[in-house]
Amino acid sequence: QVQLVESGGGLVQAGGSLRLSCAASESIFKFNFMGWHRQAPGKQRELVAAISSGGNTAVADSVKGRFTISRDNAKNTVYLQMNSLKPEDTAVYYCAAAYYKDYNYWGQGTQVTVSS
Repeated sequence: QVQLVESGGGLVQAGGSLRLSCAASESIFKFNFMGWHRQAPGKQRELVAAISSGGNTAVADSVKGRFTISRDNAKNTVYLQMNSLKPEDTAVYYCAAAYYKDYNYWGQGTQVTVSS
């Protein structure tokens, strides 16, 4: 059973930055995709950013130009750099790993709160 542990969340003022980390208990190289999702209160969970095993990335339109996803295979860690944070970015952020198209493993989540 693969374990994913997120860290780096917290409280930040609007315009600030945070970097989330997702540490995997096994090699992340075997996963086709690693992704960051978020869920705000009363809203559905949404995909924020994803990165393939080859390093290709994709981000949601709502965070494009502000969030960057990256991976360090040697450390079995995926990162989400979040800049120019807005109050609407407030959510629980989850890391997930996918062998193919569907995400097979999820972390426990880390809270990000952006104050105005």
